[in-house]
Amino acid sequence: MSTLLFLNLGAPEILLIALLVLLLFGGKKIPELMKGLGKGVKSFKEGMNEAQDSIKKELDDPVEKKEEKEDKDEKGKA
Repeated sequence: MSTLLFLNLGAPEILLIALLVLLLFGGKKIPELMKGLGKGVKSFKEGMNEAQDSIKKELDDPVEKKEEKEDKDEKGKA
């Protein structure tokens, strides 16, 4: 049963890769690497959510209303 079909990797190949990573980086460095990777993934997901929210907001808020809002803001500052 292949774990990753598109790479054709099975359990023995994955174990070999894990062993090589352990030998290269050592047991103490791996948790630090995974922590950094987790933070990167979290940051990427947050950015994607912000972009989706921004797009939804722009689609819900027509350009005309946005221009009116900007005009009100400029009058308030003056």
